[in-house]
Amino acid sequence: MPYGYPGFPAHQGTPGPYGYPGYPGYPGQQGGQVQGPPGYGWSAMPMAPANGMGVTALVLGIISAAVFCLWPLAIVLGILAIIFGAIGRGRARRGAATNPGQALAGIICGIAGIVLGAALLVVLIVVPDDAFEEDGASGTPGHSTTQAAARS
Repeated sequence: MPYGYPGFPAHQGTPGPYGYPGYPGYPGQQGGQVQGPPGYGWSAMPMAPANGMGVTALVLGIISAAVFCLWPLAIVLGILAIIFGAIGRGRARRGAATNPGQALAGIICGIAGIVLGAALLVVLIVVPDDAFEEDGASGTPGHSTTQAAARS
């Protein structure tokens, strides 16, 4: 079946220069089926870049670094950002994606979110609870108010 739209006949030739009858195809082509003038019909479209992994890594990394006060969420989102960023960098290396920078930024932000979340966890574990109370008003031994009362 000659090239053409479904249900419509194919282009059978192009008119020649003025004063000459139409001829099948262009100079240099064999007669018979004709593709038509350049720029018409369906051409092979290039594959769209698969940039989803790099964008996802960047978004998860930024959220991870921004919500490090919620340290469990920050650590989980940071790990996911690193995973998606590594996949996105691999796709960019193969040529399937066009955003290796976004994937790298997602990896970096994910690492920052993990480090900040882990640092907050360490601070919460190492620093005792009574260090956050005001002026030693808890009444527990070791505070200045109980030591002052013991001296008098």
